[in-house]
Amino acid sequence: MRRGGARQEVEARGHLVDSFILARIFGAIMDADGDFEVSEMRVGRRKGDQSYARLLVRGRSRRHLDRILNTVYRAGATPMQQGEAALRAAPRDMVMPDGFYCTTNNRTQVFSGGAWMDVGRMMMDKCIAVSGGAARCVPVRDVKKGDMIVVGEAGVRVAPPEKPREGGGVFEFMASSSSSERPTRQMARRVAADMLRTEAAGGRIVLVGGPAIVHTGAADAVAWMVGKGHVGGLLAGNALAVHDIENATRGTSLGMSARDGTPAPHGHRNHMEAINQVFRAGSIREMVASGQLKKGIMYQCVRRGVPFALAGSIRDDGPLPDVVADVTEAQRRYRDVLDGAGMVLMVSTMLHSIAVGNMIPADVKVVVVDISQPAVTKLMDRGTRQALGIVTDVGAFLPMVAEELRRAGPGARRPGGGAGRRGGRARGGRGGAAFRA
Repeated sequence: MRRGGARQEVEARGHLVDSFILARIFGAIMDADGDFEVSEMRVGRRKGDQSYARLLVRGRSRRHLDRILNTVYRAGATPMQQGEAALRAAPRDMVMPDGFYCTTNNRTQVFSGGAWMDVGRMMMDKCIAVSGGAARCVPVRDVKKGDMIVVGEAGVRVAPPEKPREGGGVFEFMASSSSSERPTRQMARRVAADMLRTEAAGGRIVLVGGPAIVHTGAADAVAWMVGKGHVGGLLAGNALAVHDIENATRGTSLGMSARDGTPAPHGHRNHMEAINQVFRAGSIREMVASGQLKKGIMYQCVRRGVPFALAGSIRDDGPLPDVVADVTEAQRRYRDVLDGAGMVLMVSTMLHSIAVGNMIPADVKVVVVDISQPAVTKLMDRGTRQALGIVTDVGAFLPMVAEELRRAGPGARRPGGGAGRRGGRARGGRGGAAFRA
């Protein structure tokens, strides 16, 4: 144990053992070539009990100790003597002050005005602005001149995600972060159970989807889930909406028949005709209002009042008039849809999944489904470590999830609350069961 240098006491509370929080704190100290001594340790004896630990942390110098403490605080420890968070004014619009605190996606509090306050809209890689007795995460483009921004680590408390303790769901079932070696039907059953559990707790479920949902034949199942209130928000790009509308109006996806997978005559132009039809109507909502769009995922979103945001990219055909081409505005709309989400399903879209992973707190449940293992693991490598990956064909998996929800009965909530109508009957189809909302 190092005897000289600088030292400081820190403490940690929570489910320190079974959620590996204490192990992360120890690891952070040792990785930074520091020393520690456990001064006090109390372990909770019952399932709901929290544990407590007090540590004396030592470094070679004050500067070295400060480096250690910065990592320790982000792992879940806090100083024994807490001071006010330091605030500094932003020098101009879209410029953060030097030394600004860069956020993680873990729930965070700021000590200001003699009290701890929760940081609203927690996201990673942002700054924290404090005003009017409230703190909030702010992207750099939303910073205004004069905003009081938290600088340094003092007065900031981070709560790392803890192991789910409700039991029985996919988040307990999965022993590893992602795997293709899981029984698909069993996984679908457990994902559906977690969706119902989230709804029962008042949480919203947001779907982040790619066009493979339509290409693989799962569009009917997803439309059914939206129509029955199991999906309370949709985030996607131009492609999902285009091919969903193509499928709903022409029975094809990228010119291939959704029924049997055969090429349709002149099918290569069908998605462009679908785009043109939306432009002629004025928007997706106006297309629904005029009776030109009568089924599909986008139809159900409009019909049920489910909020959706479509973000554009440089490769888009069209894009549709509903697609937000300004990336900054698209980020804002994504954040609005995600506000209050209790669970996020990310399906076959690595780009949008990583973007959404940066926008949600670490305690929001995330299930990512893709046929590609690298697409699943890359999301977790980018910081969304609470995500649980399922490597499988979405065309088979999503209809299984919808079927499990249908079997659960009529208790599904509408997006705005209340009970939905009884689920539709399933019938055989490409990619698994097909559904009618």
